[in-house]
Amino acid sequence: MSLKMKLNGFLLSLFLLGVILINVDASAKGSCSANTKSQFGSSSYEWNGEFFPGIPKIKYEGPNSKNPLAYKWYNADEEILGKKMKDWLRFSVAFWHTFRGTGADPFGAPTKAWPWEDGTNSMAMAKRRMRAHFEFITKLGVERWCFHDRDIAPDGKTLAESNANLDEIIELAAELQKGTKILPLWGTAQLFMHPRYMHGAATSSELGAYVYAAAQVKKAMEVTHYLGGENFVFWGGREGYQTLLNTDMKRELDHLARFLQAAVDWKKKIGFNGTLLIEPKPQEPTKHQYDWDAATTLSFLQKYGLSGEFKLNIECNHATLSGHSCHHELETARINGLLGNIDANTGDPQIGWDTDQFLTDIGEATLIMRSVIRNEGLAPGGFNFDAKLRRESTDVTDMFIAHISGMDTLARGLRNAAKLIEDGTLDELIRKRYESFDSEIGSQIEKGKADFATLEKKAMEWGEPSVASGKQELAEMIFQSAL
Repeated sequence: MSLKMKLNGFLLSLFLLGVILINVDASAKGSCSANTKSQFGSSSYEWNGEFFPGIPKIKYEGPNSKNPLAYKWYNADEEILGKKMKDWLRFSVAFWHTFRGTGADPFGAPTKAWPWEDGTNSMAMAKRRMRAHFEFITKLGVERWCFHDRDIAPDGKTLAESNANLDEIIELAAELQKGTKILPLWGTAQLFMHPRYMHGAATSSELGAYVYAAAQVKKAMEVTHYLGGENFVFWGGREGYQTLLNTDMKRELDHLARFLQAAVDWKKKIGFNGTLLIEPKPQEPTKHQYDWDAATTLSFLQKYGLSGEFKLNIECNHATLSGHSCHHELETARINGLLGNIDANTGDPQIGWDTDQFLTDIGEATLIMRSVIRNEGLAPGGFNFDAKLRRESTDVTDMFIAHISGMDTLARGLRNAAKLIEDGTLDELIRKRYESFDSEIGSQIEKGKADFATLEKKAMEWGEPSVASGKQELAEMIFQSAL
């Protein structure tokens, strides 16, 4: 790198630091008090008052409302098909995207400098961030949240220091949960960002990385249990390979299975009754990830005898990156009894990476909710907004607007799916399409009691079969009429 390039980079860093300081200073006036024990520059501060002043608790105002800070379709206590909307949807806020998202991308520097941020990853900042988080979810009217261990508490110089940092933040979270119905939908360990995990964690070629990852998951599971978390997620961010030329795939998969079995054993030992979830993802950052899609993950679990211990956390954006629809992945998980949780987001069809946008497509939401209803709900799972603001959205009100829009979309999808089910026309079309199998010989086939000799005799007797129309356009018309 040339001296000129280094100088330009240094000047850019100074500029961004200046922007952060200006924002902090502007917001601190009247909201913060000085604290001489510096964490950032020459002064730090404790936050006084609200983090989101002027924003009330978000309420339901109905479809005709023009208020961007109100629900149009999500009415938490309204009953749909015998269950409250909040119990069908079980919404959760993702700490990492909502409170750690900076707007940075591979081609651009961070764009977001929230008023409470001071530019550090100190413990004081982590505590302030956690308090802002609880104010946000309380005003949003959501009762669940999700976290990675290293997103809520800074990484220490040693594992012991990292654990101590996490314990301190967890105690604050426990205090903030007191007297509320708020608890974690799930927790997880961040096993992908640190350089030690560049070859993976449970599938790393380095024993030290594997051992460290095990210790990190152990601790993350313990604190999730302590906070009353309902699930624990494994997302193999780097569990895969860049090339098979230097990879012993069988050995890595065997190691992954041993790692997950150890997690099952530890869950039972500490009395954690939450569900263990695996989140399929096709690629990014590795060329091939071992949990490519729901079917691949199911095959892995069955091979290693783990299918009774895990369910799947389906992310819609991951589904599309694997070449499937979210509806396909949900149905694959559902019919195999493995649908446990949904990361509610979407991608841009014109961008081939994980953009993690808030879901706003009513048709897709209706298909998703149809699967959820057929699954009789998601509990103890739910819908986690693993979604981030667009890089260009930089106002704190955008945080609320994005979640409100996502919640309303899924609530509208729930209403539409219920309408389809109550109408029954689409289900009847499907039933009629397969009604020939309701015959005696069809029933024998489905029960595994018809051999080829029996079927050959029927073929000779019946002759050329008459094949009915699939009525695809009619099915699409019926579906669209519910939107």
